[in-house]
Amino acid sequence: MNLTPVSIRTPDQLLRVFVSSTLRDLAEERQAVRGAIERMRLAPVMFELGARPHPPRDLYRSYLQRSEIFLGIYWRRYGWVAPDETVSGLEDEYNLAPPMMPRLIYIKSTDDVLEPRLVELLQRIKNDDRASYKSFDTVEELRELVEADLATLLADRFDASLNASADGAAAVIAPPQQYLPSETGAGAIPAPLTSLLGRDREFERARSLLLQDDVRLVTLTGPGGVGKSRLAIELGRSVREEFPDGVVFVSLAAAHDADQVPAAIADALGVRDTGAEPLVDTLTTALRGRRVLIIADNFEQVMGATPALIALLAALPGLSFLVTSRTVLRVLGEYRVDLGPLALPAAVDRDVASVLESAAVQLFVQRARSVAPEFVVTEDNVAAVVGICRKLDGVPLALELAAASIRLLPPSVVLTRLEQHRGLVSGTPHLPARQRSLEDTIEWSVQLLPPREKTLLQRLGVFSGGFSLTAAEAVAGGGAAGDGTAGEGAAGEGADVDVLESLGALADSSLIRQQDHGEDARFTLFGSVRDYARRGLEASDAGAATHRAHARYFADLGHASVPLLRGRTQNATMRQLADDRDNLRAAVHYFIEHREWDRLARLAWDLYVYWWMGGLLNEVRGWMDELLASGDAVDDSSRAAALYYSRAITFWQQPVEVIPGLTESSTLFHAADDRSGEALARTSLALALLTTTPPEPAEAEDELERSLTLTRSAGDTWGEALVLVTLGRVAIFDQKLRRALNRFEESLEVARRQGDDLSAAIAENHLGWAHLMLGDVDTARVLFRESLSASALVGHTEGMAYGLEGAVAVAAADGDIERTGLLLGASEALRERSGLYNVPTFSFHQQAIAPILAGDAAAQLLAAQERGRLLLPAAAVALAVSPPTPRPPVPAEAEAEAGAGAETETVSDLEQAARS
Repeated sequence: MNLTPVSIRTPDQLLRVFVSSTLRDLAEERQAVRGAIERMRLAPVMFELGARPHPPRDLYRSYLQRSEIFLGIYWRRYGWVAPDETVSGLEDEYNLAPPMMPRLIYIKSTDDVLEPRLVELLQRIKNDDRASYKSFDTVEELRELVEADLATLLADRFDASLNASADGAAAVIAPPQQYLPSETGAGAIPAPLTSLLGRDREFERARSLLLQDDVRLVTLTGPGGVGKSRLAIELGRSVREEFPDGVVFVSLAAAHDADQVPAAIADALGVRDTGAEPLVDTLTTALRGRRVLIIADNFEQVMGATPALIALLAALPGLSFLVTSRTVLRVLGEYRVDLGPLALPAAVDRDVASVLESAAVQLFVQRARSVAPEFVVTEDNVAAVVGICRKLDGVPLALELAAASIRLLPPSVVLTRLEQHRGLVSGTPHLPARQRSLEDTIEWSVQLLPPREKTLLQRLGVFSGGFSLTAAEAVAGGGAAGDGTAGEGAAGEGADVDVLESLGALADSSLIRQQDHGEDARFTLFGSVRDYARRGLEASDAGAATHRAHARYFADLGHASVPLLRGRTQNATMRQLADDRDNLRAAVHYFIEHREWDRLARLAWDLYVYWWMGGLLNEVRGWMDELLASGDAVDDSSRAAALYYSRAITFWQQPVEVIPGLTESSTLFHAADDRSGEALARTSLALALLTTTPPEPAEAEDELERSLTLTRSAGDTWGEALVLVTLGRVAIFDQKLRRALNRFEESLEVARRQGDDLSAAIAENHLGWAHLMLGDVDTARVLFRESLSASALVGHTEGMAYGLEGAVAVAAADGDIERTGLLLGASEALRERSGLYNVPTFSFHQQAIAPILAGDAAAQLLAAQERGRLLLPAAAVALAVSPPTPRPPVPAEAEAEAGAGAETETVSDLEQAARS
């Protein structure tokens, strides 16, 4: 049977859940549902996640077509019925949901009288066999219902796919055509905010190139602001079906070092940098056998990374790159598509209909109407509109900036001001004409702003990537008069309101873009606008102070995150830090450039949990190596942290070499009275002692007992749970299974007491292995299932891999060859594609399947393993947590003959594995 997949999701591609409800009266419930969906590693599709310039009905119809699950929340209101419509948007969304789409409906309890048409809709839903509906009273109850129902739905869909295909996996391996990459999350193609105008020729040329098997590197070139990124977005969306393993968007706007490019690609793909090998090699393994298109946007500032792209292309025949750059890469195999300005109307053309055929005019009008909906081109203003478009050479970003002023000025005044503004931005006379036109337009747009907003824009140039309102207020809000005190203290009474209002004005002028993002709004600057703002900042008296304020703000943010990264707030804090990853890196590079080593080490150490869970420890090691190589004097804590990072992540590769460094690290932490730091260093030292030849378990246990005492005296429950797990590992190494069991149970109790889902998942996984080694398969099954579910909820890929491997061993113990093979393949693929394939593991599943591979069922296992490598991660998790397949009854005589001997042999194999 042909199992060629239509589309296989990569780790960054999530199933989409369309959320339908009235908006304002259910805002809190929508926020709770969004959190529940994201904790399940699914993608919420909601209007508040980004405004789109399309009619509402077209918008939600498109959203529904690209979603996989319909989730409705209903309370008292039926919703507004638009003119010329017969039903509200709320009911229309339900009507337009594809017939086979799963429907989860939640009705909020109320004593109020419901609107009559809502009563009719709810009755329809209750009579609909396709819909599952439940009532709820509180927001928390709704959140729990949604999480539980989504988990059940995933398991049910997987079971249905098994029953629908003789080979047991085809329906999940080959999902329907609408399973396209997620529109949210890392690596997702950004949602376009405007229509693509005037690019039909370039679009068709680039698309035809991308679809040719012998073309794997296409570069869109042109000056800044000409629309390269917008065209790349449209191309990426149009070819998703031809790249079944994903189209991944990698923004390099915040990258200023070629070495950051592989890390940016890894971020977008969900690949962890474990430090086991060069990151390009890790990416090669993660992408092997996959057909993927990577869009590398804004490549001109990191041209030194070209060899890394060529190395990936050479090693991966299924990989293609679409690059946007102001210059070509000039390498063999590159195909170039040049973007010029948009088509302009003739200078003497005054016919409105004829002028509106010009792409430049169409874009100008579209953007003008976004700020002044009543704007139209008439016989009275057509000459001015033509003049504006020609004055700006048809450069899209320049047109957009000029159009933003239509909210205040008529076209004739806009044209006059553009013509009167002859001066170019300082330092840019070398630019070509079109680029000078854009720079001049940015300068002109800025000159329309009041002084406070000019100063704010200039200071916003300090941010890398996006930034939050809170960060803007803290970093750019102080010293608005340009006195060089930006961010160095309280901005003064009313400053918060000033920054917020100024950001609104900058957004109205199209100089920044804003998007709601959780509890805090986030903003971004166009690349050309950021360049302009940063040049102005560097030339100002406030430049040095603003850079210093930025670095120290994010250092303070890291320090404030320490308690939030341990416990119930961990997942939300991880997401917030990921949003500011580029700003954190910028702070790091500031501290390196200014040799502020102690601040650098403090930031690195404060965010240890974030770097670890985010797969960034190898990047941190590079920073700490610079600190150690500087020769500068640093305090004990800084050297201790640097030694830890530079030694601990490679303890399994060179244990003898790292032991002195880890020993010194623990000694320095002790001298600094940092008991948590000392405990972590001693824990890593213990792991190194276990990997020496011969291993030294007694010495390792001594180090861990000291670590346990330190964490308890420091009140560090996170560290305590970690140390207890490691003590359990040592006990298993010594084949003291009951002692290991007790240690893991202690760790689980500590983790649950502090509400740390991740630490609990780690303890449950270890506890599962201990029970399996003792022959208690059923208890192990429950523990692995709980560990896997918790890891999936917090998005911990490594925990998911461990959970799947535990499920492999349980399936092998059950004698379910098909399930064993499917889960084995899925776990291997997950490790490879997330960069975890070459790191030490605490897993004995290979020993559990060894008897199968040595027996008559080996071929069946290997065939299932190959199919399992194609499973979606969500499907693999659903299979692992679903009930085991019932086994046919075994005659009493045969059972007695097989008896305890087989069980003893299995347990013995696992025990032996603990020592290998």
